Amino acid sequence: MSEKTLSHLQTVTESLESGATMQIRYLLNGALPAQDVARLLESSPPKERKLLWELIDSKNEGEVLQYLSEDIGVQFMKEMDTERLVAVSEHFESDDLADLLQHLPETVVKEVLSSMTAQDRTRVEALLSYSEDSAGGLMNTDTITIRPNITVDIVFRYLRRHSSLPDMTDNLLVVSRSDRLLGTLTLTKLLVSDPEDTVRDIMDTDCTVINADTPASEVAQLFEKMDLVSAPVIDGDSKKLLGRITIDDVVDVIRDEAEHSMLSMAGLDDDEDTFSPILKTTKRRAVWLGINLITAFIASYVIGLFQNTLDQVVALAILMPIVASMGGIAGSQVLTLVIRGIALNQIGSTNAKWLLNRELIVGMINGLLWASVIAALTAIWFDNIKIAYIIAGATIINLLFAATTGTLLPIFLKKIGIDPALAGSVILTTVTDVVGFLSFLGLATIFLV
Repeated sequence: MSEKTLSHLQTVTESLESGATMQIRYLLNGALPAQDVARLLESSPPKERKLLWELIDSKNEGEVLQYLSEDIGVQFMKEMDTERLVAVSEHFESDDLADLLQHLPETVVKEVLSSMTAQDRTRVEALLSYSEDSAGGLMNTDTITIRPNITVDIVFRYLRRHSSLPDMTDNLLVVSRSDRLLGTLTLTKLLVSDPEDTVRDIMDTDCTVINADTPASEVAQLFEKMDLVSAPVIDGDSKKLLGRITIDDVVDVIRDEAEHSMLSMAGLDDDEDTFSPILKTTKRRAVWLGINLITAFIASYVIGLFQNTLDQVVALAILMPIVASMGGIAGSQVLTLVIRGIALNQIGSTNAKWLLNRELIVGMINGLLWASVIAALTAIWFDNIKIAYIIAGATIINLLFAATTGTLLPIFLKKIGIDPALAGSVILTTVTDVVGFLSFLGLATIFLV
C-alpha cells in the first residue's frame, strides 16, 4: 500500500471514530479516484468496510467495484438487488463483468442479462461460456474490425465516426464477411501508409493469434515472450474472431499467479481477504493445520520407534532437529526452483533427468560441506566422535533425499493434476522430517546401542 493510501486510510479511520461522516462521504465520492477508494475498502476490517460502502453514492458504486478484488466485489454484489446490479454493470468491461457474474446465483445472472441490450447480452453470454482461466474468459469482445478490400482513406473515415477507440487499441483486426480473422493492421502502419493503399496490401497476416481454449497462464507467457499489447482470440475450429486480450488483463493473470504460488505454499486460499471475518479465516486455515497435524504424527511415530535409543543417548534428542531442519531448507530451495520452472514451461521429460542429476550433485557437495561443520561442532559440544560421524552421515542422506524429492515431487504432482504449490511443501516437509529422523536415529541405533 502506498504512503498516500495509508494517509487516506488514517484520515478515514479517525473520521469514523469521531463520527465525521460528511468528510468521509466527500473523500469517497469525488475527492479520491475510484482506484484509491477500492484500496481503502480492501484495507479496512469488515465492519468499517461495510460502513464505507454505504457512504458511496450509488452512481459511483460501479466505478469502484471494477477496481476491487474479485472476492470483495462479489460480496458487495451479492447484497445488491437486480436493479442496482444492472446499474453498476454498465461501468464494467464485458470480460470483467463476466468474471463477476460467474460467482453470482444463476437466477440473478439471468435477470441481469435480460436487462441488457441484445448486443451487450450476446457479448457477455459468449464470455460466460468459457472458463475464467482461459483465453476466452480473459478476452474482451469490444473490438474494431475492418474488411481487407477497403482503402486506408476509408479506414480513417470509419474510425472518425467512433467517439473513441477501445482501450489498449494498438491494431485493427481484419476479418472476412463471415468474421474469419485474416490478419491485423497496426495503427502505426496505418498512419504512414498511402491513403489509396488497400488494407490487404499493408496488413500483417503473420500475426500472433490465441485460441479461445488456451489456459490463461499460457496466454501470459505468450504476451511476455512476444512483447504484446493485445492479441486477437479466435475459435479453434472455425477460426472466427471472438475478441481480443489486452495487456492489462494479462498483468492481472501474472499477479494472481504470483499470489497463488505464494499463498498456496502456506496452505492459504489465493482469494484470501486480509481482513476476512474470523470464522471464514478459521475454516480456510483449519484444513491445512489438520493435514500438518497428520504429518507431524507420522514424524513422531518414526521417533517413537527409537525410544530405547533416545533413552540411552540423550544427546540424540538435542541434535535430532538439526538433521530434519537442514533437509527441509534444502528441499524447499529445490521445490521452489522446480515449481517456478514448471510455471514457465521450462521443465519437461527431456531435461528433468539433467535437473535431478544437478540437484543430487549440489546436494552431495552441500551435504559434505555442512556435515563436516555439524560434525566438528558436535564433537566439540558432546566430546563424542561417534555421534559426530552419525549426524554427519544422516545430514548427507537427508540432503540427498531432499534434492530428489524437491525435484521429482512437483513434476509428479503436476502430471497427476495436483497443484505442486498447494501440496508440494506439505509432502516435502513430511519426507525430510521422516528421512532425517529415520537416518539419524537408525544410524545411532546401529553404531551406538
